[in-house]
Amino acid sequence: MSLQDLPPDARPREKLIARGPAALSDAELLALLLRTGLAGKNVLQLAQELLDRFGGLSGLLHTGLDELKAVKGLGGSAKRAELSAVLELARRALAQQLSERPVFNHPEAVQAYLQLHLAHKAHEVFAVLFLDSQHRLLACEELFRGTLSQTSVYPREVVLRALHHQAGAVVLAHNHPSGTVQPSRADEVLTQHLKAALGLVDIRVLDHVIVAPGRALSMAEKGLL
Repeated sequence: MSLQDLPPDARPREKLIARGPAALSDAELLALLLRTGLAGKNVLQLAQELLDRFGGLSGLLHTGLDELKAVKGLGGSAKRAELSAVLELARRALAQQLSERPVFNHPEAVQAYLQLHLAHKAHEVFAVLFLDSQHRLLACEELFRGTLSQTSVYPREVVLRALHHQAGAVVLAHNHPSGTVQPSRADEVLTQHLKAALGLVDIRVLDHVIVAPGRALSMAEKGLL
């Protein structure tokens, strides 16, 4: 059942035009993207089912394309592509915000940005936000993959990339596929090694953020820097 098959007072598009997007529920906004449901399941039901399955909008936005492909009704590429496009727009909007203003003015935006980049990945990824002297975003790069206990994170490579970007400071980040954001002893040791290596070239480590779907932890806020 498509949006056009719904009763007029239940159509999200008409409701949005009449009352604005803030008046719509999460399921109604998602239904606008999906447009059609399945046999025996209208598009609003499908949208709500997706939200329930992935833990709301945040969980859905952190879901990978392979996971979406496994959902009945999203096997085609068009809907998955549209959801992926929304995710990329969110990333770019946050990146623009961080490139225009100091990251410390928007700690929540930093964590949201890193969640969108890293939290959905099934494997551990180590990334670095390179910042200018005013602590505005220059670039975000994924430098290493694999658990920190199994894949070495080379301080020399981080320093070289920081010098390449002429960074004045960095924010370190990695994800925990397990879902916990509690830093391990290996996380703490790595942070101190990178802080020392970058300090030799006068580049500050402002934070090390650990992310998982729907949550994030700042090691700086926990006094671990």
